[in-house]
Amino acid sequence: MRNVINFKLLAATALIVTAFSCKRSSNNSNVDSATGWAINDKNGGFQYNTSFKEQETPPGTVFVEGGTFTMGKVQDDPMHDWNNSPSQQHVQSFYMDEAEVTNVNYLMYLDYLKSVYPPSDPAYSNIYNGALPDTLVWRNRLGYNEMMTENYLRHPAYANYPVVGVSWIQAVEYASWRTDRVAEMSLQESGYLERDSQYSAEAGSTFNTDTYINAPTKTYGGNDSIINPIKSRRRVQVNLKGDTINVYAKRESGLIPVKFRLPTEVEWEYAALGMSELRSYNIYRGRKKYPWDGQYTRSGKRAKRGDQLANFKQSDGDYGGIAGWSDDGADITQEVKFYEPNDFGLYDMAGNVAEWVADVYRPIVDDEFNDFNYYRGNTYYKNAINDDGTVKIVEETVYDTLSNGKIVARNLPGEIIKVPVDEKETYLRTNFDRSDNRNFRDGDQKSSRYYRDSFDDDEREESKFDTRKMYNSPKHNIERDSATGKLIKEYDKSSRRTSLINDEVRVIKGGSWKDRSYWLDPAQRRFFPQDMATDYIGFRCAVSRVGSKSKTNKKKRN
Repeated sequence: MRNVINFKLLAATALIVTAFSCKRSSNNSNVDSATGWAINDKNGGFQYNTSFKEQETPPGTVFVEGGTFTMGKVQDDPMHDWNNSPSQQHVQSFYMDEAEVTNVNYLMYLDYLKSVYPPSDPAYSNIYNGALPDTLVWRNRLGYNEMMTENYLRHPAYANYPVVGVSWIQAVEYASWRTDRVAEMSLQESGYLERDSQYSAEAGSTFNTDTYINAPTKTYGGNDSIINPIKSRRRVQVNLKGDTINVYAKRESGLIPVKFRLPTEVEWEYAALGMSELRSYNIYRGRKKYPWDGQYTRSGKRAKRGDQLANFKQSDGDYGGIAGWSDDGADITQEVKFYEPNDFGLYDMAGNVAEWVADVYRPIVDDEFNDFNYYRGNTYYKNAINDDGTVKIVEETVYDTLSNGKIVARNLPGEIIKVPVDEKETYLRTNFDRSDNRNFRDGDQKSSRYYRDSFDDDEREESKFDTRKMYNSPKHNIERDSATGKLIKEYDKSSRRTSLINDEVRVIKGGSWKDRSYWLDPAQRRFFPQDMATDYIGFRCAVSRVGSKSKTNKKKRN
C-alpha cells in the first residue's frame, strides 16, 4: 500500500512540475526559452524586439534573392583578357538600387552638405568642394562638349540621368551619408528623435548612425531636445524607484536600418544576370550573355522587334544609331528606367553608365580560398576608445589629399574615430590576422614577368621579403606646402614600372554609352583609380539582407 501511495505522490509531483514548465514555455515570445526570464519586462531587464517580422525594403531598392551562379566569362573571349575565368559562387540575398544614383539624388546630398557645412566658411569649404562631381570629365580636346560641362549635373532636363564625374571615394561617402539620413528618418518616425531634426542640424551636431548606436547622448552634439523628445512617451521607461529613464533605440530594436554601401563585384554580376527565372537550361548552366534573355542586343518581341535593349556605342562614330526606329534613344547617357528592367527589376545593368563596385581589382578571382560572398577589399577597423572607456568622437574635420590633388573630408565632426584592428582582435585567430586584407593571396613573384628587374635598388632589397610588390605600379607623390598652401606634385619617372594595378584601383562593371557591346556582358571587368572620375562611370548602392534568405518562403520545413 505504501508503494502505491508513493507512486501516486510522485505522479502528482511530476504533473505539477510539467504544468509549471508549460506555463513558462517558449510559446510566449516575451519569455526567454532558455531561462524562463521575462523579456521586455516593464520593470527593466533585457529589451528586445520580439515582434520583428521582416526587414523593410530600403527606399529606392529592390530585393535580390541570393543563390549560386557561374561568375565570369563562359563563352569565347576575343580579347583574351583572362581576368574573368568562370567559377561557381554563392551570394547571400541583398537589396540593390533599382537604378543608378541620379543627378537629383546627388544634388540632394550636395544641398545637405552646403547647408550644414557652408562652403563660404573656410573651415568647411573643402567638405562641399570635395563632394562635388568633376564636371570637366565631359571635355574632349577635339570635341565640343561644353553644354554637358555646364548643364549635365544641375539642369532639370538631366535630373533623372545617372550622375557621373564621381570617384569611388565620393560614391562611398554618398552611401555613408544616405545611411545616416535613412536611419535618422526611421528613428524620427518611431519617436526616438524629434521630427524634422535634420533641418536643425549644424556642423558638429549632425546625426551619425554609429555614434547613435555607441554613444547616443553625443548625437546632434548632445542636443537633448532632439535625442529625447518630450512627445515620445513610448520611449520613457520607469524603474522600480519611480525615476524616469530615457531609452535609446539599439540594434535589438530592429529600427536602425542596415547600412547602404557599394555592391561587391559578385553581387553586382549576379544581380545583372537576373537569373530569378530559371526557365532555360543554358541560363542555369551559366550561359546567359546579357541581363535580358537572348544572345542579341535588339528586342525579339513582336511589339518592339528591332529596338535596342541598352544604351551603348554601336560602332566608330555611332553612339545611338540612325535616327528613327533603329536608334537606341540616346547619344550620351539616358534617363534611368528608360529601358526594360531585368528579371530582378533592376534597370540599366548593361549600358548607360558603367558602375563602381566595392572590390579592389586583381586579375584573378581567388575562388579556391572563398566561394561564398566573395569580396576583395576588406579593411577591418574598430572604434577608438578614450581612457574612461567611452568612444572618441571627431571634433574637427580630418581631410585627405588625393593623388590628383583634390581634398576630401575623411572624418566629419560628430563621427566616431576609427583605428585599425590590432593584436587584441587578431591574436590566434584563424579567419583573419591583419587589418588590411586587400592584397591577401593576390599572387606571387612568378606571376609578374621580369619581376626582379622592375624595382629600384632599395625596392629590390625590400621585395625579397614582400611578395605584395608584384604589382609594381607608379608611385606619384603629392603634398601641400604648409606655408603657402600650394600643391607640390612629384611624378614617378621610373622606367621600371610594370603595372597600373595597386590597392587603390577598383573594379568597374557593365558597359556604358561610350563602350561597345562587348562590355555589356556582366562578366566583363575593368579597373579605374578609386580617386578619379570619368564621364562614363556612375554607381548604385546596395544593402545587405538580414534574416531569412527569401521574402516569400516563411514556412518551416519539417
